[in-house]
Amino acid sequence: MQAWQVHENGEPGEVMRLADVARPTPGDGQVLLKVRAANINFPDVLMARGHYQVRPPLPFTPGVEICGETQDGRRVVANPALPYGGFAEYAVADAAAVLPAPEALDDAEAAALHIGYQTGWFGLHRRAGLEADETLLVHAAAGGVGSAAVQLGKAAGATVIGVVGGADKVTVARQLGCDVVIDRRREDVIAAVKEATGGRGADVIYDPVGGEAFTQSTKVVAFEGRIVVVGFTSGTIPSPSLNHALVKNYTILGLHWGLYGTKNPKLVQHCHEQLTELAARGAIKPLVSERVPLSGAAAAVQRVGDGVTTGRVVVVPALTVGATA
Repeated sequence: MQAWQVHENGEPGEVMRLADVARPTPGDGQVLLKVRAANINFPDVLMARGHYQVRPPLPFTPGVEICGETQDGRRVVANPALPYGGFAEYAVADAAAVLPAPEALDDAEAAALHIGYQTGWFGLHRRAGLEADETLLVHAAAGGVGSAAVQLGKAAGATVIGVVGGADKVTVARQLGCDVVIDRRREDVIAAVKEATGGRGADVIYDPVGGEAFTQSTKVVAFEGRIVVVGFTSGTIPSPSLNHALVKNYTILGLHWGLYGTKNPKLVQHCHEQLTELAARGAIKPLVSERVPLSGAAAAVQRVGDGVTTGRVVVVPALTVGATA
């Protein structure tokens, strides 16, 4: 079978190599899955660079989120068990963590549902307790993680403010349903948020960016507001001033979604059921901006790492070069 492998760490476009390799053999408690679609996540970029908290042994196949097909023909979503990731024709996954793919979503959409939307659901509902009458601010609202949070916030009845970078992303954020969209390249984010909220600020802030975005968050968070720290795509991990959190009376919440798989797997299952129901009634639908063939995976992962994509970029092995789905 064909699979992308990382033999040394570096930029994805340089270190990912497509090779003919043996089909992986599942271990105890694992299943072999034919990859129908593999969503690209920022951790794929970080693992290629050697900067992620999980460092699979070299060589490894990246791709941490797929829609796959079991040997008995069931369509499922799963997180492949590295080093046999999803940017390949076949992957392996822990059988206990395999979930049914929502019927309302096609393969690429289903592949993009699991990590981003689970992270959003846990961040907004489990950690921040978002209420229907509250204001949610989402940084990088047109990206893969941010777009999921926007849709989940709207589904919860919140007023959603999206922060993006660039006119094209403004359009995407509006299409996603943001009530207010702020272009950080053209506007003063702090002033714009205060204007949009009558000076009150946002009740919940969803931050997958870190760096300057986190600093802005601390200046526009409302009384008893909650800042959910999801990641650091800016490359800068902020050092919060806890005296500021004390004086302004806000909460900083960390979210490592992956821990729930070992600490509370039943809650992951419950979340999937909630997301499946939301997808069935059209309240959420992953924004798939690109579907690329397996041969284009390395370049696509690099584009995600460069921050030039919107929504989700999904690798579909059945596609041929030049085709679209």
